[in-house]
Amino acid sequence: MKVKWTKLGMVFFLLLSFVMTGCFIWQYSLPKAKPVDIRLAKEVKVEKMCPRFPEPVPLEHPIPVLMEALDKVDVLLRTSIDATKLPAISAIVIFNDSVLWNGNFGRRNGSDPTSPPTNEFTVYRIASLSKIFPTLMLYKLWEDGKVDSLDDPLGKYVKNFSIKNPLGKRMDHDLKSVSDGMSSREAQVHVSSVTLRRMASQLSGLPRRLRATTLLWKGNTQAAVDLLQDDVLVADPGTKCHYSNLAFSLLAHMMAEKVAGMDYQRWVSENILQPLSMEDTGFEITSQIENQMAIGVYPSGRPAPLYDLGWYRPSGQMYSTPADMAKLVMMLLGAYYRPVLQPDTLKIMLTPLFRCENSYFADQTGTPWEVKEQLDYDVIRKDGDLDGYSASLSLVPRLKLGLVLLMAGTKPEDEDLVAKVYSSLIPAMENAFRDAPPVLIPPPDPVPYIGYFSYSNITFYQIKADADGVLSLEQTGPQVDAMVPMKYRILKLSYLQDRVFRVVFEKEYPCQLKVNAASMSLESQDGQLFNFYIFNKKGLSPGFDVPGLNTYKVTRIPRKPIFSG
Repeated sequence: MKVKWTKLGMVFFLLLSFVMTGCFIWQYSLPKAKPVDIRLAKEVKVEKMCPRFPEPVPLEHPIPVLMEALDKVDVLLRTSIDATKLPAISAIVIFNDSVLWNGNFGRRNGSDPTSPPTNEFTVYRIASLSKIFPTLMLYKLWEDGKVDSLDDPLGKYVKNFSIKNPLGKRMDHDLKSVSDGMSSREAQVHVSSVTLRRMASQLSGLPRRLRATTLLWKGNTQAAVDLLQDDVLVADPGTKCHYSNLAFSLLAHMMAEKVAGMDYQRWVSENILQPLSMEDTGFEITSQIENQMAIGVYPSGRPAPLYDLGWYRPSGQMYSTPADMAKLVMMLLGAYYRPVLQPDTLKIMLTPLFRCENSYFADQTGTPWEVKEQLDYDVIRKDGDLDGYSASLSLVPRLKLGLVLLMAGTKPEDEDLVAKVYSSLIPAMENAFRDAPPVLIPPPDPVPYIGYFSYSNITFYQIKADADGVLSLEQTGPQVDAMVPMKYRILKLSYLQDRVFRVVFEKEYPCQLKVNAASMSLESQDGQLFNFYIFNKKGLSPGFDVPGLNTYKVTRIPRKPIFSG
């Protein structure tokens, strides 16, 4: 096959390539621009390197850069121990389904020199990390079809629930974004509703706790609902982040009593703790559990009492160990061998919901997370403090990374230990993933995909298979030769399923290739899917599409194209 290139045609295709979305699938338009000398196209300027977020891959240890980061974490936590204020710390770092590191510092009883050191089985109160469990309950009941919608109003399940919402009044022009067909009153109710998901994400507007009560209140759910009838929302639901222990306790008790038909603690035990083998996690602090606990202390060093939170138990009563919390982290990362929730449900649960005001202590809120942005990643956190104890569970889902930090005592006021840990771990994990060989999967039979292909007789490709059967795609053609450096013309295709492949860059690459006044995005090509057509009578695929680039009908050609001037 011979392709003739006239001078006019060369200029046309050069201009065309400036606006294409990537280096190997060229989508085109006809820009109004002056002719450009093709020789200038070789002047390529490299900018920021990609991928910005490297994909987690299996790691082979030891990894020096990761060991160095974990040594820094060890030093940070070891030097944070204070014999009076913070006598015990336990921490675990998790990657996917494995423990990368665990560190235990101090003694279970800081005032007793003969007390044993902490370990991964030392029991700590986990305070507001308890709020993770009502949230898991909500998602599980929804997944099982027992809750119709995460956005059901609370009043659907608690018939006499009412609370004043003076901030929920809307003028007609404020309601224009609500669906057409809703009356103004319907829109008002829709916008201002106290829903289940808002209760689990600090967006319900409910007060921090019931009026005239403390966290030790021993009432019941009906008494709580009665107290709310003459109370007032502190924010219009869905419009502001406001921390509420009341919301989580009411949500937990309501779901247990009205939906699950059993005691909340029993439901958590049967549906979460037992499936995850969290044998040292629970609500009741018996004498046996107390003997396993690190003793919590106030800043003065005085031991803190082990309060029972009564009706507010779902918001902060629980205890656990680093080992048990590591299992919970693995489950949330979708890696534990006994899942509690389906993968799609976990994705919803880990997605931030709302950006908070600057005065709030998190950048975004989720169910039940406080989301903080660090090094361009969303760090999904749940932190907690209760007399004598501090705790934190956090995830970086993009990196399949998790951290559990349990403390007996008062956490440092002048530094965020979790953020400091991630300031070392995130760059180390990125480097480890970038340095690791990519996972490339060959198709069952590479032969149907091998050959030459053309897109609109403009750009040409050759697909080959290596000794392991893994496919590679090489771009060819005068414009490609002039504009794309050789090392970026060959890409790997990793097999997924049913004639579908995923583009994989084996090494770092420039996010944008600058060519004179134009630029070409390589980042937009990374991870794109190739969907090959059903095999013909010869057993060959006649072409492929790349839907993510809106590119279709890349067709097989019989032989290697030959280009002449």
